[in-house]
Amino acid sequence: MRMVDLITKKRDGHELTKEEIDFIINGYTKGDIPDYQMATMLMAIYFNSMSKEEISALTNAMINSGETIDLSQIEGVKVDKHSTGGVGDKITLIVAPLVASLGIPVAKMSGRGLGHTGGTIDKLESIQGFNVELTKEQFINQVNTHKIALVGQSGNLVPADKKLYALRDITGTVNSIPLIASSIMSKKIAMGADAIVLDVKTGNGAFMKTLEDSKALAQEMVDIGKSLNRKTIAVITDMNQPLGYEVGNANEIKEVIQILKGEYIEDLVEISLAIAENMVLLSKMYEGENIKEKLKLQIENGQALNKFREFIKIQGGNENIVDNVNLLPQAKYHFEIKSLNSGYINKLEAEKIGHVAMLLGAGRKKKEDNIDHSAGVTLKKKVGDYVKENEVLAILHCNFEIHENIKNELLSAYSFTNKPVNKNPYVYEIIS
Repeated sequence: MRMVDLITKKRDGHELTKEEIDFIINGYTKGDIPDYQMATMLMAIYFNSMSKEEISALTNAMINSGETIDLSQIEGVKVDKHSTGGVGDKITLIVAPLVASLGIPVAKMSGRGLGHTGGTIDKLESIQGFNVELTKEQFINQVNTHKIALVGQSGNLVPADKKLYALRDITGTVNSIPLIASSIMSKKIAMGADAIVLDVKTGNGAFMKTLEDSKALAQEMVDIGKSLNRKTIAVITDMNQPLGYEVGNANEIKEVIQILKGEYIEDLVEISLAIAENMVLLSKMYEGENIKEKLKLQIENGQALNKFREFIKIQGGNENIVDNVNLLPQAKYHFEIKSLNSGYINKLEAEKIGHVAMLLGAGRKKKEDNIDHSAGVTLKKKVGDYVKENEVLAILHCNFEIHENIKNELLSAYSFTNKPVNKNPYVYEIIS
């Protein structure tokens, strides 16, 4: 079998066999297939796409490229949750303790942020002492005992994906549904989940900008899950503006605590309930009950907040932040950015807000960059709100004097109209 023949085959629009895909992924992971040939294959896939059988075979080959995690020692159905990435997306930190408070095991591995999207691990590390590195035995024991654990991803999990993603990033082949779907699902399945709930973001701050593309990606991932015997549900949610009012790390933890204390921040609550409801549904622990009402009650009676406090404590963090958010890292400077216009906000570009947060130190341009956990943005006005000229739109938190370009980028994220504005739905569709 020769790589050049397989490139030609895919270039001409033909379907690759499972054996051929295994040859490609194994060869590239080991270094036997050079970058220039793999880049050509990726471009052929980008233009000719892949069949469902090819995508399933690609996902499986990527799973088998490294270690997989066996969670069979954890009692009950292990339901994982994955977001395709967004700005102010703190949903994992709301739904994990919420679902765990019902006795459902939440065994979660999460990543760090890069670019304009935030990472769950970075947010947790803004809590003093919080440990995201547990041994496999500690991880399993913690979930069995406390029903919740959250750690960083293993270094040798799906190494093929790490190599492929780096190559896609520099060859203009990132935005390919078969490649995105196999990348996400290979990691989720290698992590040992029995069932998966996917939060597929759509809009200007999401990877998929259009609802049509988001639906196509969601359906592809649900199909992969089905082909590999994993129950999978995709919830398509809005990312045309940041989620909630806080963007950053420590300030997002603060907002998680607000939600778990019962504060109703509409978009965060509605999306969190939709994701949590489907996680509970796949766990099969509460069949035939009104799951959403049960979840609301767990917030109202304080059980979800108690589980969050317990979660912080057992992973070495300072659980006192739940009662005193001022124990979280605090920025030196807080700059109010005031509106130059009057009118209703009809657009708030999430990607620009995420980029501003990154420039303030809350995110990374490169993987090696350090994070300033105290940096971030607090939004005071969002889509649909009426704003008067000189009214505060947002507050920027950082540890240096900001330049005009950062203020101007924040202001450019907002657009105004004279007429009242209808908000987008928070949840567009559920694909199961």
